[in-house]
Amino acid sequence: MYLHSCMFMSVLLMISEGFIVKGPAAPVVVPLGVSAILTCFVDKSLPIEGLKVVWIRTDSNSLVHVFQDGMSVPDAQYQDYHDRAHFFTDKIQHGNFSLLLNNVTAEDKGFYRCKVYTDHESGETLVEIKSVERLIVSGSDHSISAYVGNDITLNCSVDSHITPEEVSWKKTDTYEDILVLLFQKSRIITHSSHEQYRDRAEFFTDEIHKGNFSLRLKSVRTEDQGVYMCHAEAGNFSGNTTVELAQLGFSALHAMVLSICIAASGSALLLSVLWYLKQNTNTALFLQLLVVSVPNLIMFFAFLFWGVIEGFQNETVACCAHYFLRPLLLLWAAPHSEHFPGERKTIIHCIVHLQYSLFANVIYSVLFRAFWQKSVNYAEFDKVLITVLFGIMILISIINIIFLLAELIRNKDGPMRAVLDFVSDIGHDVLPPLQLIFLFYAFKAASHALFVVGVFPLFLTLTRYNWNDACEKKLECLQSVRRLAWLIFMIVVNVIMVYSYLMALEKEKDCAGWASVAAFLQVLWGIVVLKHSFDDLDLPYRPVVYLFGSVGVVLVNSVALMAELILKTVNGERAVGDLRNIVFPSECLFASSVLFLVILEPFIKDNQQCCQNSAESNQASRSHQNHCSQDNADASDETPFTGSHQNQSTAELHEMRPLLRTQYQEAGRSEETEETDSVVAQTSSALTGNTLS
Repeated sequence: MYLHSCMFMSVLLMISEGFIVKGPAAPVVVPLGVSAILTCFVDKSLPIEGLKVVWIRTDSNSLVHVFQDGMSVPDAQYQDYHDRAHFFTDKIQHGNFSLLLNNVTAEDKGFYRCKVYTDHESGETLVEIKSVERLIVSGSDHSISAYVGNDITLNCSVDSHITPEEVSWKKTDTYEDILVLLFQKSRIITHSSHEQYRDRAEFFTDEIHKGNFSLRLKSVRTEDQGVYMCHAEAGNFSGNTTVELAQLGFSALHAMVLSICIAASGSALLLSVLWYLKQNTNTALFLQLLVVSVPNLIMFFAFLFWGVIEGFQNETVACCAHYFLRPLLLLWAAPHSEHFPGERKTIIHCIVHLQYSLFANVIYSVLFRAFWQKSVNYAEFDKVLITVLFGIMILISIINIIFLLAELIRNKDGPMRAVLDFVSDIGHDVLPPLQLIFLFYAFKAASHALFVVGVFPLFLTLTRYNWNDACEKKLECLQSVRRLAWLIFMIVVNVIMVYSYLMALEKEKDCAGWASVAAFLQVLWGIVVLKHSFDDLDLPYRPVVYLFGSVGVVLVNSVALMAELILKTVNGERAVGDLRNIVFPSECLFASSVLFLVILEPFIKDNQQCCQNSAESNQASRSHQNHCSQDNADASDETPFTGSHQNQSTAELHEMRPLLRTQYQEAGRSEETEETDSVVAQTSSALTGNTLS
């Protein structure tokens, strides 16, 4: 009886001292790259002495971690878990043997066994890491080929039940990654795209909710060739895929642009030759109108199509606007402008002024658009101020254009004409300083805006001051002197203006291109101011300069455009560079040449008059010599032996010279040589007269 009681008490004691090891109620699902807790615990505290806890990976029997003799034993860990698996050591004495596994990878998926040992008992539980969540970003397995000008699709699919917070497309084979398009916080952010891809890259918006973030790239260009990466992020998850745009073929649009450039050069050469041959005929004026219009309109379409397939927006707009308005500049410089219908002085003044106003409007509209794209970073007051300033500039320009068109169409006096004329004159003086102030504030260079305060009086002095009264009437200057002074003053002002443009736009990537455009604008402005000061256009060498402008400039620009297309297709990158740096400097050279002819006209005409007088004098001298030679020839026909007698007398004089010199030396005369020569000369004349008689 006692024995049975003892055995029963022992079993109760064992049951009371026993423990059950528990784990998680369900498999563990853990995100990729984060930490996971593998739960393992008992429902009561266990003594530390004699306690041992072992975590093992069941499929490979790898030792994950060990706790023994009151401490962790990291040396026993398998290498893949070193510094990644940790116990909560301060909670082990309370029966918590859970394991913290950091930086979970896809290879950590599987079963883990937690075994707990004491001196008398042991227990275990099994924990499963069922799956490791991650963003699976997939794309195309092969490179893409396309023709330039076509639209292409770069595939990118994000496979996850988590909506990505951000998906970006970048071109990664450049020195710095170029952002093509960005999806962020459920919105497509277009203004952050690089200028090269702005308005050409887009997502398929209807497919985004399905995880389709493929990129549609319109009107592919040669510089688009390269490697593109689609990168997605969602919380702690991220993933990416790459797509290569490998080959770009020469498209039909390329061939069209090349053909148009050849047509522009050919038409300029052919029409100029015909015009030169027919200068003094009734068709000269018609041919001249063809010369100034046909090649330039063809080049307008060449730059337009180039902009569609290759060019950047700022270049395309500036070059197209210039070639569309360029016939006005050529008409101003045309040799036969006196044959134009209407009042010649009014037409010549208005057409170049009209070109300046229209071209300035286009350029500043493009600059205002560039400001508006970055205006999200501006204060509201600055945005309103810059917008109002731009509106004033456009309003003044429109009034100026209306006045000039009215002058060209119907040149009559009246109150409306007087108002328009007044506003036009004021706008002519105020616009350049207003433009500079606009640039300084719009492009974050307001610290230099005070510089304009010094430029403004310079413009007023130059444009409003009557040079003819000051120089010719008051100072009694020569015409050449006042024109030379005007030229120096004009050069200084234009250099200051171009430098101001550089200061205002120095942070822009295409600052050099804008500087070229600014220089051309200043040359046009100089021509407009010139027409207020000098009206004489009876220019020497005008046909030569005109042919350079109508043919040479077109040839240079068409060749540059063709070289850019061909080399860019071959090399995959820009070869010639910003075409504005070729188009506008060449145009400045032409316009400045005509401008210099106008200013230096007195010098050139004086030199021409001197050369003409010299030529006439030489012609008269040659005519007189020919007449004398004819008279001598007639005389020789009448006395055939005169020449021989004259030669004989001359020989005798040479024989007499030593005798005469000896006589003078004996007489003690000091100037014997001169007197001897004088006597010889007199004797020679006498003998010659006797001979002729």
